Amino acid sequence: MKIQGGGLAAWSIKHPIGVSMIAMTVIVLGLAVLSRLAIDLLPQIIYPDIRIRILDEGVPATVMEDQVTRFVEEQLAITEDALNVQSSTDLGIVEIDITFDYGKDIDVALRDASTRLDRAKTQLPDSIQPPEIFKRDPSQIPVIEFVVSSDLMSLVDLRTWTDDILSKWFINLPGVAAAEIGGGVEREIQIIPDQQRLAAMGLSYRNIVETIQSANDDIAIGRLQMPGSEITGRIGGRLNSVEAIRQLPIGRTDNNIIKLHEVAKVVDSSEDERLRIRANGISGIKLAIQKQPNANTNNVVEVVNRQLDWLEEQNVIPPGINVTAVTDQSVYIKQSLKNAATAAISGAILAMLVVYLFLGNLRRTLIIGSAIPIAIMFTFVLMGLGGLTLNIMTLGGLALGVGMLVDNTIVMLENIYRHQCKHEKPLEAGTHAAAEVNGPIIASTSTNLAAILPFLFIGGLTGLLFSELIFTISAAIFASMVIALTLVPAYAAKVTQISNNPIRKMMDGLIGFLQLGYGKVIRFFLKIKLLIIALFIGGFALSLPIFTSGNQILLPNIDDGRIEVRMVSDSGISVDEMDSYVQRIEQIMDAKPETETIFTLVGGSVFGRSQREEPSRAEMTIELVPADQRDISSQEWIKDIRKQIDELQIAGLRVFLFQRGIRGLRTHSGDEDISLRLQGEDFAVMKTVADEIADKMRQIPLLTNVEHSAEEERFEISIKLNRDRAQELGLDMQDLAEAAQTALQGRVISDFLEGNRSYDIRLRLPQEEMNNPQALRSIILFPSSDGSSPLYLGDVAEIELLDTPSRIRRENQMRIVELSAALADGATLGEALIQLDQMRQEIELPTGYTIYDGGQREALEQQQYQNLILLGLALFLVLVVMAIQYESLLNPIIILLSVPFAAIGVAMGIYWIDLPLSMPIWLGTIMLIGIVVNNAILLVNYIELERRHNNNLTEAVIEAVRLRLRPILMTTLSTVMGMLPLAIGFGEGSEMLQPLAIAVVWGLSFSMMVSLLLVPLVYHLFHSIKDRNKFDNQTALT
Repeated sequence: MKIQGGGLAAWSIKHPIGVSMIAMTVIVLGLAVLSRLAIDLLPQIIYPDIRIRILDEGVPATVMEDQVTRFVEEQLAITEDALNVQSSTDLGIVEIDITFDYGKDIDVALRDASTRLDRAKTQLPDSIQPPEIFKRDPSQIPVIEFVVSSDLMSLVDLRTWTDDILSKWFINLPGVAAAEIGGGVEREIQIIPDQQRLAAMGLSYRNIVETIQSANDDIAIGRLQMPGSEITGRIGGRLNSVEAIRQLPIGRTDNNIIKLHEVAKVVDSSEDERLRIRANGISGIKLAIQKQPNANTNNVVEVVNRQLDWLEEQNVIPPGINVTAVTDQSVYIKQSLKNAATAAISGAILAMLVVYLFLGNLRRTLIIGSAIPIAIMFTFVLMGLGGLTLNIMTLGGLALGVGMLVDNTIVMLENIYRHQCKHEKPLEAGTHAAAEVNGPIIASTSTNLAAILPFLFIGGLTGLLFSELIFTISAAIFASMVIALTLVPAYAAKVTQISNNPIRKMMDGLIGFLQLGYGKVIRFFLKIKLLIIALFIGGFALSLPIFTSGNQILLPNIDDGRIEVRMVSDSGISVDEMDSYVQRIEQIMDAKPETETIFTLVGGSVFGRSQREEPSRAEMTIELVPADQRDISSQEWIKDIRKQIDELQIAGLRVFLFQRGIRGLRTHSGDEDISLRLQGEDFAVMKTVADEIADKMRQIPLLTNVEHSAEEERFEISIKLNRDRAQELGLDMQDLAEAAQTALQGRVISDFLEGNRSYDIRLRLPQEEMNNPQALRSIILFPSSDGSSPLYLGDVAEIELLDTPSRIRRENQMRIVELSAALADGATLGEALIQLDQMRQEIELPTGYTIYDGGQREALEQQQYQNLILLGLALFLVLVVMAIQYESLLNPIIILLSVPFAAIGVAMGIYWIDLPLSMPIWLGTIMLIGIVVNNAILLVNYIELERRHNNNLTEAVIEAVRLRLRPILMTTLSTVMGMLPLAIGFGEGSEMLQPLAIAVVWGLSFSMMVSLLLVPLVYHLFHSIKDRNKFDNQTALT
């Protein structure tokens, strides 16, 4: 008998050696690619945001807004394709964020914004530091941070040693982009004049400035040309010792030269310690290591740690200096990837166990087992070609794909096994079996791909975050189809022995019993099919509220053990007083057994080598021990700590605690979950309204950490010049500004060169004289002359103390007040927004004032719209694939009608486990479209085959579903078991994909009942109507 059909499977059966060699090639290539794949926590994410940071130490927010923010905003607002320009202006710092649409080439946008910034620089004060402009790229977050401390060195020497020596050993390491230093204090030479003595000698601070600047300069004088040679020349010479500064002549009286040390103290000192850094309570210097954008995080951290060990071994780091790691991204990455890999391996083992229980044959089970690693290696090859990294998304995709990998191979193997049980010849059994299922396997694979491919073409955060997951799953599914059509028939045709072991006999008996009972159930249900269909429709209707409730979030909460604390006290508090508060809180946190490291910043913030000084603010980053070493979650830790902090009752101190989740992962442009923006003309009115709204927000139990940007005010010294009096004396605003700067924080008037380093020379008045605002009146502007008294600042100006905004927020060049809040433990974004909307209805805004949303609401609404688009696209593409296969719309519609009812299972899982709706759940639900139709396709295909041999529709349906019971049970249970470890979610990193796996497991489990019960009934209903119409038409014709 001539064997026909079988296609690729028939060729594979005849060429097992060729198939084996191809499989080995895939394994070798996969291993080679795997060894070269970069490792990271997340796919490479570049947000469509650009940030500009401008620093000008000590300048009040109102002045920064007027002199810097407005000018820069005007230029940046016309950056091409800019959607939004927001700014935050604080004491001495302006941060401006430009937001673009996803899909914008951010490098082009960066160049355009840089050009606009260069134009704005011409209008900015000379005192600002060079503006920074950069992409808000997660790769810029330090991969590891250290605090360098010592009991043997002062903070001045430690800062110098860390900057000059330690950091230099890291900057040239492979993959390292920068080694940034922060905190500590730097050496400076302070000149502290005696005002009265200066004035008595007819001198002022201006004489000191002029003397230092003129004496501390090199002036080139050209070349001296001589026969056959030439020599360059210069006049002057830099000051190279503190004693040389002391001996500088600054004036003359009665033929006596006045030296600087006679009228001022010259002190080799350090700058004021305005920012304090600690690791676990020990003061030190921060050293942050940044990686290059495409570098492997784990490799960079490993190289840095090896270098650190070598430096200690070689005594480059001398005894007495401690370098303590306070944050290390690689720890969480390693643990997360390990857990994802464990989930994939566990899933594969469980899936193989299911296959073995059904087939009762170890050799056939190993065929399935060999198909899994080959498909995974094939996926690695495609990942390498696609430039993907090994991260929790790609590994999670493999873990999810393991269950789906075995579907096609089981269908092929089970059908070959069934034909072999009929005692067909090996070649005939394999070829006949392959011919029967080739079409359904290709169709089911196509529907799987059709359901998830739309994700690859969408933008936004979903595209950035999940595209590699979808790519990995798609590659694994495609690989499983190729293996099912080649490797499985080639090997399965060689396994001709029918096992008689007890397990097979038991399972055959159980399946036979189920088939018998199932046939009777279907026969009965066919008689009441409308009732059964109505019950399914009712179940679907009852599940819909689950998907439309307010129990929604964007992404699951990720417990990586990292907690951020922000502390704000009353304006005007000193750094010392603020530090005393912080130390009390540190003691509480250190006493918790779950606390591993505490990194503290008191008095401001650090940005690379720049820092912001704010005495009333402090920040802490707490790293908890790994999740498997603690009994409580990060949220429970926060709840307990917040209770203990409240018991301290520190007046004026507000403490905000956040579980930030994965570093660098942002769902929106702001920092908080909830954000409202209030806009209007009068800032004072906006503050009053914001106070009222904030009080109402604090009454919502779902919100915590409620604050607004105008809440904190800062005392500001205002010096108002008497212009008439100043005109008489020849004074201007610049004279007053220089005098006030000298009195308060001092002025850097030159620098001091020693070796290869230069240090600031600062002129400042004695701080004990400047201990209240009115003391500024005693600043001497001009010395006495002709017996008259000196001219004091108080003679030409009035000094007042004003309340001014500590922070000024602007959006699209308009002042706003931003109200923000975080979600309380257990609260969901959707529920919080519902209560927030109810609160907003109770607020009556003054005329001309508006309030609008920021935060995650916009991102959530955009995601909900995107989900509907993806759902519609997936359904349409699946229908297209099936219509092409059947060349008919009837059967595709019958199969597609089974899809919505899988949502019943998803809803049951969400309700039972009490999960909030999130992007991963929607992703899993949409993935189900392709998975659910697989069994329906196979079932309808077999019904069609049976109808060719049996004209009775009812008998054909019953016989087909009875025969397909075993493969449907096998494929469903193997897929469910393959995804079960990910759905259970063990260890770090599992939270992101656990909801997706739960949605698939519950939906697929319920869809098995849909395939076995509903699909046959719907098929019978539609085709009975079709047959009846066909019969009526034939009767009418006759």
